[in-house]
Amino acid sequence: MTDPRVVVLDYGSGNLHSATRALRAAGADVVLTADADAALAADGLVVPGVGAFAACMDGLSAVGGPAIIRQRLAEGRPVLGICVGHQVLFGHGVEHGLDAAGVGVLPGVVERLTSARLPHMGWNTVEATADSTLFAGLAGERFYFVHSYGVRSGAGLPEGAKVTWAEHDGDRFIAAVEYGSLSSTQFHPEKSGQAGAALLRNWIATLS
Repeated sequence: MTDPRVVVLDYGSGNLHSATRALRAAGADVVLTADADAALAADGLVVPGVGAFAACMDGLSAVGGPAIIRQRLAEGRPVLGICVGHQVLFGHGVEHGLDAAGVGVLPGVVERLTSARLPHMGWNTVEATADSTLFAGLAGERFYFVHSYGVRSGAGLPEGAKVTWAEHDGDRFIAAVEYGSLSSTQFHPEKSGQAGAALLRNWIATLS
């Protein structure tokens, strides 16, 4: 049996190579490319991201990323967003006074966290649903976060969405979403050691 083919969408985001290495180590046949045909044909598509929301959306739009993501999800084909790649899946992001439209496959606003200690950087536990696929076997594990913005309300998310939460300095935000063929994490699984590797294996197992 061949390893699932995963495309990491290359749109200039800074964590492309670490995501590619981690997915390969977790058992996927990984290609880093901006080619739309390859991204549409792959068993799984990974959308990483670091930096500012608007800049990531500009880069994503330049390679046709929003249309690729929407088409894959319309066809029930897996997509995994990571960090800002998770954030841009929501309706819009408000950052540095700029309100930028996101891909919009999930309702919600990415906004600055209210904690006095930002960025939220380091290891944190998460609160996953009992029926989560991503977090199967990972109860109590810690994952690596580095961000100052997030989605702080689950209002409007579709019925059946599995929402994982995290808390920093009393401020709760969405740490992960699973809905149909869409999965996304605010934290970096590729920087989260064995727990992150196990989460990526859980996701890759859904591609076969």
